[in-house]
Amino acid sequence: MPRASALCQADVFMPTVDVLELRKVFKVPVRETGLRNSLRSLFRREHRMVHAVRGVSFSLEPGEIVGFLGPNGAGKTTTLKMLSGLLYPDGGEAHVLGFRPERREAEFLRRVALIMGNRNSLQWDLPVADSLELRRAIYEVDRVDFEVRKAAYTEMLDVGELLTKPVRNLSLGERMKVEILASLVPHPQVLFLDEPTIGLDITMQKRIREFVATYAADTGASVLLTSHYMADVTALAERVIVIHHGNILFDGNLAGLSDRFTAHKTIVVAVAGELGPLAHLGRVVEQNSFKAILEVSRDEIATVAARLLADYSVTDLSIEDPPIEDVIEQAFAIGEAQEAEEAGEAHP
Repeated sequence: MPRASALCQADVFMPTVDVLELRKVFKVPVRETGLRNSLRSLFRREHRMVHAVRGVSFSLEPGEIVGFLGPNGAGKTTTLKMLSGLLYPDGGEAHVLGFRPERREAEFLRRVALIMGNRNSLQWDLPVADSLELRRAIYEVDRVDFEVRKAAYTEMLDVGELLTKPVRNLSLGERMKVEILASLVPHPQVLFLDEPTIGLDITMQKRIREFVATYAADTGASVLLTSHYMADVTALAERVIVIHHGNILFDGNLAGLSDRFTAHKTIVVAVAGELGPLAHLGRVVEQNSFKAILEVSRDEIATVAARLLADYSVTDLSIEDPPIEDVIEQAFAIGEAQEAEEAGEAHP
């Protein structure tokens, strides 16, 4: 597979994405129910200001894959659209590969790709191969480079038999794979992936994850990934950014996320004999005569594990962080509590 020819020497030592205090506010009309309110809105329309992104700052290094997590309405897609040039920021600034995204310069558009799992960018009635050729012409991609990349990515994504089919005849999973293929025609160095595996079966999700990891490793491309499937995040990203109501709650590695937002770990223990009562050691999640799952506070993990080893003929013992889904849910709950507290202080 070709290496990233456009990646200059200076880019190796500089962040590919650099965001500082980025903000976006939407003016949203207020619509109330009822005929009287509808008639009144024709002459006196009211609006409210929605702060979608509130001073977000972070950076991405070449080759780095970062999970961008948050509930619906947190500001994830708005941030990605600003970084790809689709939305103009209302404050702060962002640089992607040294470009200001909102200027939408031709070279910037060639080197950045936004792939949205619930959007179609290909020509609906054209065969996939014709859409790829159209994309090649728009981005003025060298013919030889185009053919080499198309062959390599077609094989990796296993879409060879799809190239002659019109896009409208493809399944959701097939369409997602060719969308990714088309987005990579100009060989971008930054990928913004917004729910790339949404609605896909497990096998298709796995293939797309493997492809994204290989592309980033082979080309040095940076990837910012949003997904509600935590398997996408844990398989691809060592670092995660958690955003809630437009504010960043956390930016660090996955292990640090668990340390920050959960106060416990899980001990799974199996014994050769019979287990007695264990409630005094922690919260019993599950227990039978020879196996138990305990939820134990982090500062007591070593003590409880030693106690189990001393009191029983332990055949297996493992200490695990809580499931990432539980950690994320806890992070969102903390974000809600912080926002409620700040709102209470602002309006005593």
